[in-house]
Amino acid sequence: MALDERTQPITTKPSHDLTRRGFEVLYVSHAAAILAGDFPDASAEINQILLEMDLPITEVIGSGGGETKFTQRLRHALAGLGWRKHNFILEKTIDGVPREATSHEVDHVKRYPAGVIACEIEWNNKDPFFDRDLENFKRLHVEGAISVGVLITRGSSLQERMSEMVTRFATERNIVDFDSLAAAGVIPTPRQRANIEKRVNRTRDPIPFANAWVDNFVSNKYGAATTHWAKLIHRVERGVGNPCPLLLIGLPASIVQFDAARVDEISEADLSDDSGHTETPSDV
Repeated sequence: MALDERTQPITTKPSHDLTRRGFEVLYVSHAAAILAGDFPDASAEINQILLEMDLPITEVIGSGGGETKFTQRLRHALAGLGWRKHNFILEKTIDGVPREATSHEVDHVKRYPAGVIACEIEWNNKDPFFDRDLENFKRLHVEGAISVGVLITRGSSLQERMSEMVTRFATERNIVDFDSLAAAGVIPTPRQRANIEKRVNRTRDPIPFANAWVDNFVSNKYGAATTHWAKLIHRVERGVGNPCPLLLIGLPASIVQFDAARVDEISEADLSDDSGHTETPSDV
């Protein structure tokens, strides 16, 4: 079934407020009608939290793979409204004898009078995590454990403008060499440093230090093989997660704020290359 046959237009006011700020919001498999009719409080809570969130550029640059400070604040806000981690246990019995049991852990789950909503946040993981989340939602929905699955990830504008925003950071902080980068709180990993030096010092077509750092940083940390809107939509178009009703939300570039704080240092384990695996010292 084609994606457009399973999606609905955005009709609820909270979602309209999100889209006006640039969030991407997509309902799949009648999720809009289900949320509007049976779970208006769930939509209101999620959207209220997202509308209040800002993302400092220093967290974009300095935080680790899946758990930026932004992600932690988002998780804490959800937990404060009762959206807590839950491990669903599905058991099969034959004539009263247990035969099989599977567990499905979801980071944010909340039970309402009409049923249960499950939510996952994928800020910057490897993109196969989308398969895990969507398949979990599918199994839980088929078994009647949840009514709707919610996925929050980087939106198109945030992904597409990442180089532009990191370049602005480099310009505002006057990044011209490794010393000025360190003064801003950014310490490249050995592999990053080698790649930057190679492009800056090459005989043919050398490029400015800031450009080399921005290109290397963005491709390593926010490459195409990480979790972002296009990767999520590609899976939904293929039917991954179907027939679970889904609310998909893409975080926009408009939430990024340019602050003057020092960047928190990151480690090799926080970085991913464009092939979709975590960088380790052995990759150097």
